[in-house]
Amino acid sequence: MVMESEPTTPRRLADHPTVRRMAEQGRTRPAAVLSAAELREICLAAGADDVGFVAVDDPRVAPELEHARGILPTARTFVSFCVRMNRDNLRSPMRSLANTEFNHADDETNEVSRGITRALQDAGYRAMYPAPGYPMEVDQFPGRIWVIAHKVVAEAAGLGVMGIHRNVIHPKFGNFILLGTVVTDAVVDEPSANLDFNPCLECKLCVSACPVGAIAENGGFDFQACYTHNYREFMGGFTDWAETIADSADRDEYRERVATGESFSMWQSLSFKPNYKAGYCMAVCPAGEDVIGAFLDNRREHLDEVVRPLQNKREPVYVLSGSAAEEHVTRRFPHKTVKPVTNGFPDEVNDLLDQIGPRPRPRDPSE
Repeated sequence: MVMESEPTTPRRLADHPTVRRMAEQGRTRPAAVLSAAELREICLAAGADDVGFVAVDDPRVAPELEHARGILPTARTFVSFCVRMNRDNLRSPMRSLANTEFNHADDETNEVSRGITRALQDAGYRAMYPAPGYPMEVDQFPGRIWVIAHKVVAEAAGLGVMGIHRNVIHPKFGNFILLGTVVTDAVVDEPSANLDFNPCLECKLCVSACPVGAIAENGGFDFQACYTHNYREFMGGFTDWAETIADSADRDEYRERVATGESFSMWQSLSFKPNYKAGYCMAVCPAGEDVIGAFLDNRREHLDEVVRPLQNKREPVYVLSGSAAEEHVTRRFPHKTVKPVTNGFPDEVNDLLDQIGPRPRPRDPSE
């Protein structure tokens, strides 16, 4: 038998037990201004290796203001921090070692973000954090799919400067870092200043190690070459792989187009976490106080033990057909296997990318 519930008498909000308890205890309001020293201690206690602060309306981060206020309308400050990564794993030609470190550092960065956000929340401030990398707002593609541009904020917060390889180089830890950002409504009394020098040595080792020639000696950067190879098992590369399955008439044709190892690699990324194909530019970079010592002591040893094993690795390299990247691999790394693919983007997106940064032409043999 279904029992009818007793009708309830509406109560005024003030009579609610929680409201009465709050009225009795009083509410603690956060400080109007938070000291940078105190906030720094909060961040270090949460596991950050270094941290800096910049107001969201600072001209140096002007492009990020609307996005900060988009996720937190009361946003006042960016808290930018870094987490160190273990160098030797990233330098290994065995990609499982490098990607294990990338993925663990990514998890650690999220944990640090959560810790800082929780501490600020407990102190009475509002705060939130975006992911350090993936997942992103892919439903907005081909528009901006990242929430906050961590590198832009990190430079303004004094954590480093982007080298020609487009990685932020920390003055002490080098480029072996992952970046995180917390957005908060706390006002910090002493925002951080830019780093007063560029840690990049301009050694061009990143230029020599990149399998697709994405980094030019003059500072240019071929986004599509980098994206097509290094991010093969992310977004567009996954789309190309899925379309290859759809376009294959049967198992035999699929196996002709996709090697067994490539299928296994995609399975690994889908089952565990996405795997980067290169990251060699980061691996060979000798900049930063904690990193540069061995390079200064013996540059040839650095070349023999770090750079050349990556250059000499036999591996598939994914390129757009007829691109400068395809020509670069064929000429510079004949022992690597050129794999012409698409980047999974529709024509209108590639046209847009070419307007932003035209793809370099293949080298003319007569030049």
